[in-house]
Amino acid sequence: MVYKQDPTYLWLKGSTYYFNRHIPFDIQPHYKTSRVVICLKTACRVRAKKAARSIAQRLEDYWLSLRLANLDIPAFHLLRSEPQKLSQSSCVTLSEALELYLRLKGVNKDKTFHRGAERNIQSVVDVLSDRPLDEYSSSDAAAYRDYLLKRGLTTNSVKRNFATIRSVINLAMQEHGLECKNAFSRVYLPDLDDAKKRKPIPIENIKEIQRECMSIDDEARWLVALISDTGMRLSEAAGLHVNDIKLDCEIPHIDLKPHAWRGLKTRGSQRQIPLVGASLWAARRVKANNTTSTYAFPRYTSAKGTNANSASAAINKWLKPRVPEGCVIHSFRHSLRDRLRAVQCPSDMIDQIGGWTTAGVGQSYGEGYGLLITNKQIQRIALSTR
Repeated sequence: MVYKQDPTYLWLKGSTYYFNRHIPFDIQPHYKTSRVVICLKTACRVRAKKAARSIAQRLEDYWLSLRLANLDIPAFHLLRSEPQKLSQSSCVTLSEALELYLRLKGVNKDKTFHRGAERNIQSVVDVLSDRPLDEYSSSDAAAYRDYLLKRGLTTNSVKRNFATIRSVINLAMQEHGLECKNAFSRVYLPDLDDAKKRKPIPIENIKEIQRECMSIDDEARWLVALISDTGMRLSEAAGLHVNDIKLDCEIPHIDLKPHAWRGLKTRGSQRQIPLVGASLWAARRVKANNTTSTYAFPRYTSAKGTNANSASAAINKWLKPRVPEGCVIHSFRHSLRDRLRAVQCPSDMIDQIGGWTTAGVGQSYGEGYGLLITNKQIQRIALSTR
């Protein structure tokens, strides 16, 4: 059996007992001496021992309080600068509104739609936190606007962000019958001339680029040439199914429509585009060389989707020394519009050929222009580039 010594801290001086204890080293800075000596005023050892035990316990408690006072506050870095107000609202939160938005409006939409909505809403959550919809104020929305502008976003980019945020909140309010206001609906967005205007590619440069495409004669150049005389968006052209290219018919054309791997930007984007000039040459090269893949441009498209970003980076790098500053692959669309204007093509036909949104309710009536008529206009601009 092991016996544990019970320290009594007693010191007998003459016939009187004293309490005598050494002060621990870490506590000594609080004292003027290194020992605590207290007269117990008794000659009876039993009483002295009892008194010493009581004094020792009180000292231990006091010394513990001194030690704790010198310690850093545990988890101090997790404390808020101000206590967070607990929400009493039963309204859906912004993140819940996003889930509803994607579930209802995200059906048959591509990854870009989902990624854009998620990115914009997450940005609001990062800046303003995820709150019930009725707890956002117009001042919160204004602060978020200022945050985006300070980050260097253009006014047009900020407007697109707010458009998505408003749509998410409006849908949630409509579906849940909420009577609160959409704090992001009336935020002032300044009309600053900060957007970089895309420039059209001059006709001389287009001719030279088309000649180089025919000389190099590879998949990337087929894609450039196909866009050059059709004005298709890069993602539209890169995501074509090989059967979307119609050559064995009276008027060769692109039957542009959405696919599981690549959607279209708007309803008006689904269209038939006559093939002429360099675009017809490119379409023939694609059909002649593609014997194994269902995709017109398998380098950039697969069942997982169309990698328009990869195509854009590679093609723009190749185009840069061949076009004026500020021109990119998308500039072919701007050039197409100018070229069609130059041959006095009607504006609504230009919108149909390029898949642009047509202004006015009346423009939505009827079936639009047939392939035979649009082909005549496209043929006129093809001749103008030779």
